[in-house]
Amino acid sequence: MLTSTAFVQLRRHQQRTTKRIMAASKSIETNKETNWFNRVFSSVKLKTQRSSSPSTNRLTSITNPGFESLGDLLRLRRITEHPPRQQQNTIDESLVEIAVNSSTDTSSLADKSKGTIDFFHTPSGTMVTSPGSHYADWSTIDWLSDQARDRLRHQIITEQRKDSLWKRFVAFHDALSGWLCVLLIAINIGIIAAMVDIGAVWLTNIKVGICLPAFYLSQEHCCWTASNQTYDQYQHVHCANWHQWSSLFHVTSNTVAEYAVNYVAYVVFGCTFATVCAILVKTFAPYACGSGVPEVKTILSGFIIRGYFGAWTLLIKSIGMILGTSANLLLGKEGPFVHCSSCCGNIFARLFPKYGQNEAKKREILSAAAAAGVSVAFGAPIGGVLFSLEEVSYYFPLKTLWRSFFCAMVASLMVKLLSPFENQHRGLFYVGNNYRWFYFEMIPFLLLGILGGLFGALFIKSNIAWCKIRKTTRLGRYPVIEVILVALVTLLISYPNPYTRMPMSTLIRRLMTSCELDDESLLCDYQRNSTSAYEKNEAAKPLTGVWMSVGLLSSALVTQTILFIFTFGIKVPCGLFIPSMTLGAITGRIIGILFEACVYYWPNFFLFTIECSTADEQCVAPGFYAVVGACAFLGGVTRMTVSLVVIMVELTGGLSYSVPLMCTALVSKLVGDALVGEGIYDAHIKLNNYPYLDVKAEFIDQATAVNVLESKQEKTELIMLPRDGLTLNELMTIVRTYKYNGYPVIASQEEASIIGFVLRRDLQLIIQQRILTNGESNTNLLISFSRTIQQHQQSNLIHLYRLLNRSPTTITLDTPTTTIIDLCRKLGAQTILITNDKGHLVGLLTKKDIITYVKQKKN
Repeated sequence: MLTSTAFVQLRRHQQRTTKRIMAASKSIETNKETNWFNRVFSSVKLKTQRSSSPSTNRLTSITNPGFESLGDLLRLRRITEHPPRQQQNTIDESLVEIAVNSSTDTSSLADKSKGTIDFFHTPSGTMVTSPGSHYADWSTIDWLSDQARDRLRHQIITEQRKDSLWKRFVAFHDALSGWLCVLLIAINIGIIAAMVDIGAVWLTNIKVGICLPAFYLSQEHCCWTASNQTYDQYQHVHCANWHQWSSLFHVTSNTVAEYAVNYVAYVVFGCTFATVCAILVKTFAPYACGSGVPEVKTILSGFIIRGYFGAWTLLIKSIGMILGTSANLLLGKEGPFVHCSSCCGNIFARLFPKYGQNEAKKREILSAAAAAGVSVAFGAPIGGVLFSLEEVSYYFPLKTLWRSFFCAMVASLMVKLLSPFENQHRGLFYVGNNYRWFYFEMIPFLLLGILGGLFGALFIKSNIAWCKIRKTTRLGRYPVIEVILVALVTLLISYPNPYTRMPMSTLIRRLMTSCELDDESLLCDYQRNSTSAYEKNEAAKPLTGVWMSVGLLSSALVTQTILFIFTFGIKVPCGLFIPSMTLGAITGRIIGILFEACVYYWPNFFLFTIECSTADEQCVAPGFYAVVGACAFLGGVTRMTVSLVVIMVELTGGLSYSVPLMCTALVSKLVGDALVGEGIYDAHIKLNNYPYLDVKAEFIDQATAVNVLESKQEKTELIMLPRDGLTLNELMTIVRTYKYNGYPVIASQEEASIIGFVLRRDLQLIIQQRILTNGESNTNLLISFSRTIQQHQQSNLIHLYRLLNRSPTTITLDTPTTTIIDLCRKLGAQTILITNDKGHLVGLLTKKDIITYVKQKKN
């Protein structure tokens, strides 16, 4: 029987041996605690070991994720005098060790470009596994296994809370860690959003001019305190403190020269911003390009892309949003904000072992972070939660809903506190309840919904076609040159048109604003009979300025649509919310002006007579049509419905607009689905060939598991490990030759009844440690997966029953395909074993096999 001193010496010897093993295998130091949480717990664990007897429950090591379990697995069987451990609740200690044998996810912060990878036909075993991670890069996670590990961890912590006051604090901290994590995420993404807003506004104004008394002020802020404010015909503010670039060069006498100097400065600054942004992305963080929402959806579904949520990606994407939007490219910040918030979620999850060491639990944090991204982008916290639920998340339990709500609320509050451009009580495009809509206006509203669906289909088809050309031609090899060319063309076309010259958010706000009596801009050039602001605003005759504005807006609609198709997908951070809303607002304003003219010139039409004669306000408000048009076009591109309507309501502050917005969003989705059966995010997921199984898609098929097995493109050999009789040399050969994710274990070669499933990663660690620990490679040792072994067999046998998943997902050959798909979508099964009528193993399917089969049927 071991004494307490001998037990402590044995544990110290095991720890020293493990350090040598890790150094020899050039892997990370698992004995080094990765955060303050682990350091505190490891010290407590050592004190407990020194003061406890050999019979003390060793489950206390659950608080140290770096617990060295493989040494015990290989050597404890030799110590026959060790007394049996007594426990109140019988829990297999081996399960505990396997459950917590995972270091924090410390994947490389420096991003790397993987190039073109066939995600479906590349064995996961050939990918490089990040240190401390259960999963290889470009592989899928096993939701069932991760959830089982978390349940076991929670069970042990709950049992230990009665042992001491410290263990009670540990349990309390574990329960509170989710809320602390989302709080940190919300605060940091709020700070980042405020900095991005400030930087983008300042750089955008630099293209036009500079405020000499204080160069860091934008044009609007520069003229806030000026006494001689003036507005031009496009509602741009001017004052003595604000100087255009032509005035700095003293070019003020010649109108043509003044226009040319400002034109050149606008183009040069914009191209410079775009070039710097593209170079930063290409050099430091290739994953920082694009929207990021398709990849976020794929990762939340259980896919692993190492580095996509890294710190470098967060830094470069934040800077890229400032530079990209300042260059006046047709892109927005909303999608990239979702990506940046997910990066914050991944980084702060590492501080909490509950989430940093469990990929399934980490995705609950990432779902809450995605909600905060939309919240800071639009100032719409409820819309952000619904966006995460409807569009992004794959697994969204009720507690994730609460945390998403809390995270979005705090993030929105931080932006409003820190950003000088945020009104404390208004949305981004606030119009309030100034507009009243009438029933006959549902006709143009539905028309806008149809146009939104048509635009969405056109944009998706065209953009995907152009992205395919980019991927398959030499153009894709020169991303920086492509960005420079797109920026140059965009700036050259945008400057002559005053409506495309201004930032898109400013244009949307201008289009959604109603025309007041004192508004002298071209867009509000009406001949009105009213002379007082308190009189009824009757239908007015549109004058030359209005029709000139319609022409400029129509030109902007055509050019911006073409540029938008070529811009989305270039190698800079680019979102599509604001560009889609801009084009929708332009279309809505044009239709609103035309419909208002119809009411003025044909007032006796029966629909107009019934509604407009009893109205106390303007019968047709073109600004409200811009609101509806923005909703229609964004819905046509993204196919969002519920979250889209809530976002629009929060943006405009008009609760009475919900019915028109709902009808428009629904019509745009129906029309878009009839023409193109997927939104832009799903289309890019399909383009990049990500293994994503849509939870919202309906799949009707009469096939069974036999058909799925026969349809597999790569007929790989089914490797089955016998429960007993396998030598270490044979196991090493199998692991080295067949680089699968894992191997099923059967009773024997003659009787292929399923015993369990073992991961290749765990077998590699066992083999590696066995050879390095003994200093020699006795490859004739036997391997056993049996539950119990005989006493005389312990000396020449490696017992691996602890590594066995004894309840793998199993189906029969006659199982319908729809059931198999539900197993992957609803249970998150990574590997599915197939048996025949006798219960013998005959095949194996992975999640990628199921996704490939679904794609084949759809095509």
